[in-house]
Amino acid sequence: MNLNLYGYAGKWLMVDLGVTFGDDRVPGIDVVMPDPGFIVERRRDLVGLVLTHAHEDHLGAVPHLWSRLRCRVYATPFTATVLQRKLREVGLEQEVPLTILPMSSRASIGPFEIELVTLTHSIPEPNAVAIRTPVGTVVHTGDWKLDPTPLIGPTADEQRLAEIGRDGVLAVIGDSTNVFKEGESGSEADVRASLADLMAGLENRVAVACFASNIARLETIATVAAAHDRSTALVGRSLRNMVDAARANGYLTNCPPFLSEEDAGYLPRDKVCLICTGSQGEPRAALARIAFDNHPHIVLEEGDSVIFSSRIIPGNEKAIGRLHDQLARQGIEVLTERDHFVHVSGHPARDELARLYAHLKPRIVVPVHGEHRHLVEHARFALGCQVPHAPVVENGQVLRLGPGDPVVIDRVTSGRLAVDGNRLIPMDGPQMKARQRVANQGVAVCTLVLDRKGRVVADPAVSLPGLVDTESTAEAEVLSHAVRAALEALPSDARRQDDAAVAEAGRVAFRRAVKSVLGLKPHLEVLVVRV
Repeated sequence: MNLNLYGYAGKWLMVDLGVTFGDDRVPGIDVVMPDPGFIVERRRDLVGLVLTHAHEDHLGAVPHLWSRLRCRVYATPFTATVLQRKLREVGLEQEVPLTILPMSSRASIGPFEIELVTLTHSIPEPNAVAIRTPVGTVVHTGDWKLDPTPLIGPTADEQRLAEIGRDGVLAVIGDSTNVFKEGESGSEADVRASLADLMAGLENRVAVACFASNIARLETIATVAAAHDRSTALVGRSLRNMVDAARANGYLTNCPPFLSEEDAGYLPRDKVCLICTGSQGEPRAALARIAFDNHPHIVLEEGDSVIFSSRIIPGNEKAIGRLHDQLARQGIEVLTERDHFVHVSGHPARDELARLYAHLKPRIVVPVHGEHRHLVEHARFALGCQVPHAPVVENGQVLRLGPGDPVVIDRVTSGRLAVDGNRLIPMDGPQMKARQRVANQGVAVCTLVLDRKGRVVADPAVSLPGLVDTESTAEAEVLSHAVRAALEALPSDARRQDDAAVAEAGRVAFRRAVKSVLGLKPHLEVLVVRV
């Protein structure tokens, strides 16, 4: 997820505002985003939000957070179309002031002069943003690569990058995702040729899982399928949305038509190719529903094949492994990038990073995008490319780029917010801490029943769901008796008048008994009921 802030002359420019996705460490949470508290407090000085491209980790938080920011948003046509659909779903389409910028255009936003520079990536219209102030020019790369044959959209504008470099670049804030990969990231055209060879040898149904936003890959799959006398169907809502956005902006004009998932079921097994969402093992996505026989229209059977035309995003290994295993159990052949050339990354490898720095000749490189080890390696690599300064910074640090050498001058509040139903809650707040404790250690509930005179009128009711079977074990009785003994030891005045003292005595006794009997420290809840 991305939220970048550039400050000059008391004003702030935001670049990107994205989400990431929950995992096993955050039970019940699907979507996570940056906490914008720092800039919300200064939103009168926030002059705009520039979106580099339409991936979820760069614009997915706008529908959730714009109401706190209330700033103008800038985006190229395809990115704006994707964003408008998201805003429409939450009733903000008419509220958010959206300026659509042509590719390679310039704009004045407060004290900042910005220029969009066309790059290539795994989605249409990726841009670097050159941000100019009297102190110097900063180039924010966004996600990028240098693909000589991207299939959808133009190639990267290396000539313009070199011209910007000749004018002088203070700093590059750059993508570190593939810094450990030697050579180049590879071309979409090469994937098309490889998929054509692979599909030629497959019988029966073929399903291809890929990222919905990779419009070039969707066109490749449809083109390859048509060459092998197969019709292509889109299976998954996000795929249909992305195809609609692409066509609205003039892409996919030469692509064979896509069938609906309802129509695909009527075709012979050897005449269909399915493009499915769910390449990362998402349980509610189309491919998982198909694999577990929960899809209303699509089935896969023994002898069919599934191609995963995507990479494994770190953190998704378990979910993807479960999906692969479920498919294999049904006799379905699973084909991945580990065994076949079916995917290229959208991020730059080392040779592309070196070319960028040769064009721009920056005085500073600030690595972003990646784990800390990626940032450290990117800094080392940039210094090896004769970049004078390559500071490694963390979320919340304020880095002064100029004048003078780069230095961290402050740290501001930063954090993460989770979408929990219709609320946004802090990831490090009490709700999430309690939820994680319940998920990891369980929950134990004890209800204390007393009359108005303070007499214990029933044994405490103990519930430990997932820890003990309270209907068939003696453990619950032992716990209940221990709590009752502690209550009866309280002075009668306290039992009669002080619910807080009753609850605390019950809590202490309950905690000790659970630790003694079960050896556990679950999240405890003690309730007091007067009858």
